Amino acid sequence: MTVSLLLSTEDLDRSEVKIDGDRYRHLFRARRQKVGDRIRVVDGRGHARWAQVVRVDRLAGYLELAEEAPRNEPAIWLELLVVPPKPHRLTWLVEKSTEVGVSAIRLIHSHRGPRICGASTLERLRRVAAAAVMQSHRSLLPEISGVHDWQEVAVLTSESEACWALDPNAAPCAEIVASGPACLFVGPEGGWAERERQDMESMGCLSLSLGPRILRIETAALVGSAVLLAAAHRGL
Repeated sequence: MTVSLLLSTEDLDRSEVKIDGDRYRHLFRARRQKVGDRIRVVDGRGHARWAQVVRVDRLAGYLELAEEAPRNEPAIWLELLVVPPKPHRLTWLVEKSTEVGVSAIRLIHSHRGPRICGASTLERLRRVAAAAVMQSHRSLLPEISGVHDWQEVAVLTSESEACWALDPNAAPCAEIVASGPACLFVGPEGGWAERERQDMESMGCLSLSLGPRILRIETAALVGSAVLLAAAHRGL
């Protein structure tokens, strides 16, 4: 199976790249790549190229970069605006949302789900996302930010052409159309406060039901994202 490796944009512009440190240990110790193997390299900004291992020394390996590789990105840019669950469940949410193709994860405060995430937590989540990008063969590293105050959500969603909010009480959608930049709100397990519902309605958010079952935040975020991304794929 082809291995994907996350590099910098500057590295992808070169004809040959030196791989050392943690990336060397990952590629040539853990993944046991050798001279002649083909590697898919990405920059986390949506660019991908093929590369070949041309030399492996005791502390470094060298890749010769070649033609462009498939981006493996979804048909639409989907931003997830989610009230963060507990830390270990948030880690799972970031990992799996990255795998299915979410483009950005915005952690937001809610009246019924206030939570604080420090800089170290966000940096850890970005490392989790980076590993998921390589595992799933994506080329875009999702943006992760927050925790944003509720008053910021109008700005965060201003460039989205479609806005959805998960609601177990909503009527089932006969057809879901997703064809441009979109966002998905996932609320706390206690549900949205009435003021928050009104704000989302004023932003033009459509309610989306995943069925009558009550899902945990991370489960709802993953399933809801997959539904919208699949609808966009079908619309190609």
